[in-house]
Amino acid sequence: MRLNKFSKNILFLSTAMLLGGCEYFRTRTPKEFMTNPFEPSSVEYAKLGASMRPAELRNPGAIIVCRSHQCAPAKLTMSREYVYNSLLHLFDNNNYQKALICQADPASHTCLENYITLPITAGITPTNAYIDHVKITDVIIGKQANKINLILNYNLTYGGQSPDCTPSQSILFAKNINHVLLEDAGYTCKMTAIGQTTVKTVFAIDYIDLDYGYIGGFYSIGLSGPAHGGGNGYMIMRLPKNAYPLAPSLQGRQKAAPTKTSAAGQAAGFTRNPTPSAGRKQSNNGVQIFPLSKTAAPAPESISEETPETSITETLQETINE
Repeated sequence: MRLNKFSKNILFLSTAMLLGGCEYFRTRTPKEFMTNPFEPSSVEYAKLGASMRPAELRNPGAIIVCRSHQCAPAKLTMSREYVYNSLLHLFDNNNYQKALICQADPASHTCLENYITLPITAGITPTNAYIDHVKITDVIIGKQANKINLILNYNLTYGGQSPDCTPSQSILFAKNINHVLLEDAGYTCKMTAIGQTTVKTVFAIDYIDLDYGYIGGFYSIGLSGPAHGGGNGYMIMRLPKNAYPLAPSLQGRQKAAPTKTSAAGQAAGFTRNPTPSAGRKQSNNGVQIFPLSKTAAPAPESISEETPETSITETLQETINE
């Protein structure tokens, strides 16, 4: 019986050596080989995670702001207050909305994947965690003039599972024109049967597109607890609405139509009294108070062409006699 079991192990070992070679055993510990020999090792997961991190977390030298379909460094023509107000309008317009998150290229600001990848170890199992969107639950203006308090709900999944996570109380802090940071104190997720896992996020913003609602920057996300690990790189947060006011077109008061006046009144420089509007103050007896306009003089009666000349002569003669 023991010989039969030993022969099976030798057969399996030889098959693994033929298929994987020495690299298979070099990247695996004896514990990983005995538990699940066909599962990728922690070294392979680390290589996979490194390939998904095109850039490390660093403080950007300049923040690029795009407005009216033109992009330029913010330090040339903008102030810290302008960047802060723009981000406030952007998040306020997208309150209670879902913002998509993608792994992106820091040079072209284009998405490479529709999610970001975090190599982690859940218990004793190495795996990858993914974040593909975040829901903005609340936007609160901080007591300081350069701080925005945000309540964010990250959609974190790992190994085909969606753990229960608490909301992230985040702070968007604009220290100066070249330093805008989004960070949180850590939120917890139930990722294993024993205890809670704490997740902390830091997002250094270096790209703001006010026309399309894009925010890009270098991120660093770490997990601590029964599930630990993390990763960093460059990501873009895509919000559904832009940073401009939701109803920018303001309708002015319509001009009153000009009233028709007689030819004689126009020649004398008088205009007829227009009808008072509904918003104008009036007294109880209907007398108009303000403004006071000139009353129109009665138009002189026109002399008919059919009037006989004798009647005109008689009228003049009567006037002279008087």
